[in-house]
Amino acid sequence: MNDTETPPSVTRLQFPTLSQLEPLPIVYQGAVPAAYLDMMGHMNVRYYLALFDEAAWTFFERFGMDQAYYNSKQGGAFALQHFINYRAEVRHNDQLTIRGRMLGRSAKRVHFMLFMVNETQQKLAATIEDMGAHADLTLRRTSPFPPAIAAQIDALIAEHEQLHWQAPVCGVINP
Repeated sequence: MNDTETPPSVTRLQFPTLSQLEPLPIVYQGAVPAAYLDMMGHMNVRYYLALFDEAAWTFFERFGMDQAYYNSKQGGAFALQHFINYRAEVRHNDQLTIRGRMLGRSAKRVHFMLFMVNETQQKLAATIEDMGAHADLTLRRTSPFPPAIAAQIDALIAEHEQLHWQAPVCGVINP
């Protein structure tokens, strides 16, 4: 087996094209600063997670979990699982766009993906599949989403289910 072959026990994920990603909401845009580079001259892995984290908070605002919600002490969010797939190199000054797709939810958990596009190179640079949970910040425990937030999440799920491509999920994260 050479470096380009997929081992027989591994399923090859099908990633969306850039045009397929266009209907998804943009939740981050910016350029890669020099401080994010590592010894190989590309963005270090720690900054992928940092940018995905920033984008996730913006994505959460789309369904009512924003700074005002957190400040009101009604609730918050906990990260439970992440699966990052690195697709193409990102370098200094590359322009990035991150888009979000809602996949599913349970009473307390939300399953979503973020897609990092290197606009400079016109390539899908990375994806992250996430499982997060609503949290009661007083008890510091997971708790059910309030009905209004759950309804907004459900609306995003319904909207994103209309896309004509399957999300490239890892297969082990389930709400």
